[in-house]
Amino acid sequence: MAKAKNKFVCQSCGYVSPKYLGRCPNCGAWNQMIEEVERPVDSSATPSRRTSDTSVKAVKLHDVSFEEEPRVQTQLSELNRVLGGGVVQGSLVLIGGDPGIGKSTLLMQVSGQLQKTGGKVLYVSGEESASQIKMRATRLGIEGDELYIYPQTDMSYIRNTIEEIKPNYLIIDSVQTMDEPEISSAVGSVSQIREVTAELMNIAKQQNITVFVVGHVTKGGAIAGPKVLEHMVDTVLYFEGDTHHSYRILRSVKNRFGSTNEIGIFEMQNEGLEEVSNPSEIFLEERLKDSNGSAVVVSMEGTRPILVEVQSLIAPTIFGNAKRTATGLDHNRVSVIMAVLEKRGNLMLQNQDAYLKSTGGVRLDEPAIDLALAMSIASSYKNQGIKPDDCFVGEVGLTGEIRRVDRIQQRVQEAEKLGFKRIFVPKNNIGKWTSENSIQVIGVDTISDAMNKIFG
Repeated sequence: MAKAKNKFVCQSCGYVSPKYLGRCPNCGAWNQMIEEVERPVDSSATPSRRTSDTSVKAVKLHDVSFEEEPRVQTQLSELNRVLGGGVVQGSLVLIGGDPGIGKSTLLMQVSGQLQKTGGKVLYVSGEESASQIKMRATRLGIEGDELYIYPQTDMSYIRNTIEEIKPNYLIIDSVQTMDEPEISSAVGSVSQIREVTAELMNIAKQQNITVFVVGHVTKGGAIAGPKVLEHMVDTVLYFEGDTHHSYRILRSVKNRFGSTNEIGIFEMQNEGLEEVSNPSEIFLEERLKDSNGSAVVVSMEGTRPILVEVQSLIAPTIFGNAKRTATGLDHNRVSVIMAVLEKRGNLMLQNQDAYLKSTGGVRLDEPAIDLALAMSIASSYKNQGIKPDDCFVGEVGLTGEIRRVDRIQQRVQEAEKLGFKRIFVPKNNIGKWTSENSIQVIGVDTISDAMNKIFG
């Protein structure tokens, strides 16, 4: 039998090296090479747990029979929309987030709701005991005879339990704590995570079991482990939020069964997560009506329009170089908009410090926020307030033009629903659709045109 070999594996990208390296030559990460022992497996002793199904043959596309199965609806409509309309049977969903953000709470609530639909749920936890899970379930008011708790980390025992119980839904909390006994590397290593995820995907597809997997995140906010982990699963959800606020955002970054960039808003309470049906009202409820440097933008998060306040504070600098600070906004986008305002809008901003943020903890990164960003900067610089019932949509070009954006009708209807009287949109979006809205739609073609109509 062949001897065991030592190898060094990068914990960030999975690069394998025969010797230790301080810096990974593949991804450039420092101090990520961990030694692992590679022991050859005697394939003649035991058959592979993932044997090929020789009964499956290649068929023509028009010969494939297809019946669309209805999605399973949970009681959280926000989660249903982020998943693309509900839970798909036989899918593998990965949920990542910071420690203490509420991942286990969300999945425990989902488990209690799914077992009410008539299916069995197996909750596998590698971080908590059965009594600790029972304590959380009691606090959340979750009961049911079809919810099984299994504190275990060994995948061989988990496979046997799945064959015994035959659940419809499987919860793994978390994938970094699961141990594949056939792999000799340490728990949580790249090899372990990759092998465990492949095994869970095999269980989901072959046995038609919906699998929810919790993934830890790194300091940079990415899911720990190799990037191939996100490529293997069907859906990747990020659970975001600030520990100083009770609101949580569930964001979809990959979804094979629905649109990406969808978000769901939740509020953390003692009884668990409560969904927020109208997040725009929450983001605007504390807005001061007579303040300057504030503008409201209608941003699209997936298929959902959300009104968010953009705030700017422009103050003379006391240093040689002006400072630019952005929270919830792209720093490069802020620099570009300020350069356009100085060149095309005749605002002397080179000796001004700029502090900008988007309220409510929402990160705005679509081009349609440019106009609201520019107007909030101009409002703070001129010390003139914008009418509280005005909102903005539009992309700003480097020559000062306001470029068209998509889904303008949905944005206008959302602004009208929340009581706004005027909305400034690109002039090229006027006439593309007809509407009898009570809100006044004003078209602007340049940054100077918008400033003249707002500030006179």
